Amino acid sequence: MWDFSRFSDRLAAIDEAGTQLSYRQLSEENARLRQALGGRSLVFILCSNTIGSLAGYTGCLNEGSVPLLLAQNLDKDMLESLITLYQPGYLWVPEDMRDAFPAMPVKHEAFGYMLLKTGHKRAYPLHDELCLLLTTSGSTGSPKFVRQSYENVLSNAAAIVQYLELDETERPITTLPMNYTYGLSIINSHLLVGAALLFTNKGIMQKEFWNFFKERKATSFGGVPYTYEMLDRLCFYRMDLPSLRYCTQAGGKLTPELHKKFAENAQERGTRFIVMYGQCEATARMGYLPAEKALEKYGSMGIAIPGGRFHLIDAEGKTVSEPHVTGELVYEGANVTMGYAECGEDLIKGDERRRVLQTGDMAQFDEDGYYYIVGRKKRFLKLYGNRVNLDEIDRMIKEQFHNADCASAGVDDHLYVFVTDQAVAEEVKPFLAGKTGINAVAFKTVVIDEIPKNDAGKTLYKELAKYYL
Repeated sequence: MWDFSRFSDRLAAIDEAGTQLSYRQLSEENARLRQALGGRSLVFILCSNTIGSLAGYTGCLNEGSVPLLLAQNLDKDMLESLITLYQPGYLWVPEDMRDAFPAMPVKHEAFGYMLLKTGHKRAYPLHDELCLLLTTSGSTGSPKFVRQSYENVLSNAAAIVQYLELDETERPITTLPMNYTYGLSIINSHLLVGAALLFTNKGIMQKEFWNFFKERKATSFGGVPYTYEMLDRLCFYRMDLPSLRYCTQAGGKLTPELHKKFAENAQERGTRFIVMYGQCEATARMGYLPAEKALEKYGSMGIAIPGGRFHLIDAEGKTVSEPHVTGELVYEGANVTMGYAECGEDLIKGDERRRVLQTGDMAQFDEDGYYYIVGRKKRFLKLYGNRVNLDEIDRMIKEQFHNADCASAGVDDHLYVFVTDQAVAEEVKPFLAGKTGINAVAFKTVVIDEIPKNDAGKTLYKELAKYYL
């Protein structure tokens, strides 16, 4: 995947504790992991923004194993369910999680992580082109994963390098989880050019994050809409960040007002603000708004990445050829992934999409060919960059609270759960936060007399919009 030998003793990563790793050392660690694995295997990685997590991930990709990336704080029951469903040969976990898997022997240790052998006698066959498995619906409990090929990952990283004009002098700082497609794309693209990654689990609301940013001279960061809402409240515009070169935004639509505000600030600083568009089903990125168009086209997600192509289709599947007409956004490119896996038997499947992805997003384009997202075809929201299936949320609530009458709706970064029982309302937020790993502030409960439904018993979600629009 990456030829780290090209970068030799150049710095590959540094964390907030001061641990540093060169590309040569990373390559050597990758080889040690390969020896411990003993062959191509499925490996569950419980991710954190640390050098140990990076070493496990790159070791799998560079040495022929297939990592399935999960959040370190994933619900224990869900993790056990996924292990049973996919039968991985190994787990790569932080050493402080050792006690959670007492029956699994340790086969290798490095940078605060351990390789545990699961002992499963059955190993599902892996397709030759299968490179990586990522969740498509955040951490809402779905066993569905996106199957990404080596070509998918490499072509998308190369396209990002091209349109962001990345080189070895970059120093991106982590602001997004490594197991999230957007956060991982930042890692993949910068490894491709031999840049230095700054790893921290601190958040932008913490002083320590900005101290680390300044001390290590970070050059860029990425964020979802909520990130920029918080930066707006932090008066980011007044921060003295001389090393900053550019900021990127994806993971949901930023309000046009904030888009304009950050584009203006970038212009004043002499930096770049780049809005992007993507989905895990297209590896990561599909579109971007060039920095020089950030003010002129604010509110737009831009044009297709190098090597990709967009078009719109109407309800009959016909191509939309006129500007300012809404249609479903369709993308074509080498980064369109192979398809989904919902169980171990699916890991042998080949390419089912043939480089074409119907995104499920409704969009328009203007006279200059710049695209604007106007809504979603199905019931998904993005919460802090995690794509969440609202029907899955309803199902989880009804299972936990014995078929409570509920309905979920909302807008990106703000999910509203409507219930008819005050007692349920008080317990829903901590329950969802625990199950999904998403901050509880993303959820709001509203108690109403009854859930609006039609004669067929289907929920009338449009009638709930008055509570949040």
